[in-house]
Amino acid sequence: MYIGLDLGTSSLKGILIDDAQTVLAEATAPLRVNRPNAGWSEQSPTDWIAAAESVLDALAVHGLGMVRGIGLSGHMHGATLLDRSDEVIRPCMLWNDTRSAVEAAAMDRDPIFRRITGNIVFPGFTAPKAEWVRRHEPQNWSRVAKILLPKDYLRLWLTGDHVAEMSDAAGTSWFDTRARDWSDDLLAACHLTRNHMPRLVEGSAVSGQLRTPLAGRWGLPSGVIIAGGAGDNAAAGIGVGVVRAGEAFVSLGTSGVLFAANDGYKPSPETAVHTFCHALPGTWHQMGVILAATDALNWFSGLVGETAAQLTGGLGALQAPGKPLFLPYLGGERTPLNDAAIRGAFLGLEHATDRAAATRAVLEGVTFAFRDCRDALAATGTKLEKLIAVGGGSRSDYWLSAIATALDLPVMLPRAGDFGGAFGAARLAIMAANGVGAEIATLPPIARQIDPDPSLRDAFQAGHARYCAAREAIQTLH
Repeated sequence: MYIGLDLGTSSLKGILIDDAQTVLAEATAPLRVNRPNAGWSEQSPTDWIAAAESVLDALAVHGLGMVRGIGLSGHMHGATLLDRSDEVIRPCMLWNDTRSAVEAAAMDRDPIFRRITGNIVFPGFTAPKAEWVRRHEPQNWSRVAKILLPKDYLRLWLTGDHVAEMSDAAGTSWFDTRARDWSDDLLAACHLTRNHMPRLVEGSAVSGQLRTPLAGRWGLPSGVIIAGGAGDNAAAGIGVGVVRAGEAFVSLGTSGVLFAANDGYKPSPETAVHTFCHALPGTWHQMGVILAATDALNWFSGLVGETAAQLTGGLGALQAPGKPLFLPYLGGERTPLNDAAIRGAFLGLEHATDRAAATRAVLEGVTFAFRDCRDALAATGTKLEKLIAVGGGSRSDYWLSAIATALDLPVMLPRAGDFGGAFGAARLAIMAANGVGAEIATLPPIARQIDPDPSLRDAFQAGHARYCAAREAIQTLH
């Protein structure tokens, strides 16, 4: 048996699978995000441990005596600052925390960052957040001995070791993405050294062993290995089998991701496409990232007092975009804007705009943001032929039909089951425990394919053009 633990923004999920990759059990523990100031987004790392304990308690009911490995996945970019005793210094600043926009812009003006990392220095990345602490919280900064990414803090609890892996480390702005190693030059530019960083392993390699007290607590055998694991999107790529060049998926989670696997390093920072290491040796991936996907729908759900399922369930067949237009920039945007200050908007509202029309506008706005990501990936030479849909938003056929039509790509929906980060993490545990690789990361069984609607292609093309014009109009209204 193998366990996959996926540390998400809103919950920590764990699954238990066997050698045949059959899911035997799963469990989830909720997590809360704290937003003490505008643009801030934080969590307490101790809450992650409590959530992991809750999930392992639930999985242990099924018997964990045959577990050989555990894999880890987690949200990227978080700055988890530890002192010399491995005590947490302050709450972790998360991936969607944009307070360090000034620090990020200053770093990005130094060409060394893009040249070595292959990426823009986004405000959500780890390095500018650490620099914000150095400038604004000098007492906390003076105590910093190690900086870990969120899932690697879970690893520290599980193994007692400071270890990271390539896919997650690539999102820090301290990493040489081509060389798959920390950059001494970038660390020095940020008043840091390698001593502040965890050691590195590949995602499919062994990073350590489960501590004996934890194994005893949940009935695991001795010698259970912890795989390197992956950042959440790379782990989802492993989970859905997107590990070879030309394969891609669209993730409709809290944030939205258009993810393409590559067998070479293809940086293109000017497009605001993310170019990171994949979780397997010698592979990379590109992502277009939007900060609010289901987050936008959930925001609207809270505004009107109806659940997301209620809002989307009665929409019927796909329609041409209407007059209402929604820009989903609730907390800034990454691809293609790299703009932490831009905010969302509803436009084109009229007396005839009812709840269904506004819901469609929200779904269309996120869809057009994905279209921006497709265009950005195309500008790097990456051509997509089809997509696998994952994430909570993939439960909406209307949304998937809109994405298929706006991006002019067929969208494949996996058969019932979870093929996301937790499943990918469990697959990486199989690889690390047994010395196998990409051959076990097969595509999931596909339940059905949603094709573009040719009769609405022009309407969605025109809708995207309106969306782009509206975006340009509001960019000065910070």
